[in-house]
Amino acid sequence: MREIVRGVVIEDKFPGIVVGAIASEAGLLLVDCPIRVEDGREWLSRLSDFGRPRYLVLLDAHPDRVLGARALDIPTLAHDETRLTMAAWPDTFKGAAHPIGAEADRLKRITGVSKAVPEVTFSEELEVHLGERVVELWHRPGPTPGSIWVVLHDVRVAFVGDMVSVNEPPYLGEAEIDAWLGSLADLRELAGYKLVSSHDGLIRNSDVNAMGRFLRKVPVRLARMADRSQPLEAAAVLAPKLMQGMKVPAARREQALLRLETGLARLYRRTYGLDA
Repeated sequence: MREIVRGVVIEDKFPGIVVGAIASEAGLLLVDCPIRVEDGREWLSRLSDFGRPRYLVLLDAHPDRVLGARALDIPTLAHDETRLTMAAWPDTFKGAAHPIGAEADRLKRITGVSKAVPEVTFSEELEVHLGERVVELWHRPGPTPGSIWVVLHDVRVAFVGDMVSVNEPPYLGEAEIDAWLGSLADLRELAGYKLVSSHDGLIRNSDVNAMGRFLRKVPVRLARMADRSQPLEAAAVLAPKLMQGMKVPAARREQALLRLETGLARLYRRTYGLDA
């Protein structure tokens, strides 16, 4: 666990996601949740010196960040679209049924998914008053329609979720590429802020620019495939080419490749109305 500024900590030891917590004299606001229930308990235990958890914020509906919330008995905040997505899920989750290169793929069977659905949602912005500390939640779509950021102006920190991924490709299956690029432009306006990615922890401005370059390639490549009337399966061929230049550890390369392949295939189908 690392305190990146006064009263703001992050932890990257849990599978799939970097979690965070914001402390004040009135308690804690948690940013995302470890996927495994036992990891969630450990996370709360380690935070006990900082205060009592008051709220949990889910930055989008990716299973790696939300499934663990079913075991936390605190109010959960998210975007309207995130609630709609999660409310449509069955109460039982089987990760191997539809693998997307996520840590959740490894889960054999869990129940109680409905308990993770957020209770408090918003459409554009929401202010959370945590004692004297004001935490702002901003809707910034791109990785998913319901992606949000957690922004603290007092210490110049922003949790930006899957908006920027440095060492591995993001999942593109729910992506809105134009909106994503627009949100990256907004991110560049947070000059001097510490930016926390859900996959890489603290990131730099150069990482934001690299993410933009990666994303701009995606619709161009998919459009070429559509012009050639290539089938859905051909979208996966793009994945190794798009991963060139990413420093993916050898032990994670297969999982990262699956994530990009499945995401591209779904994005191609959504964009061009192709059948699976």
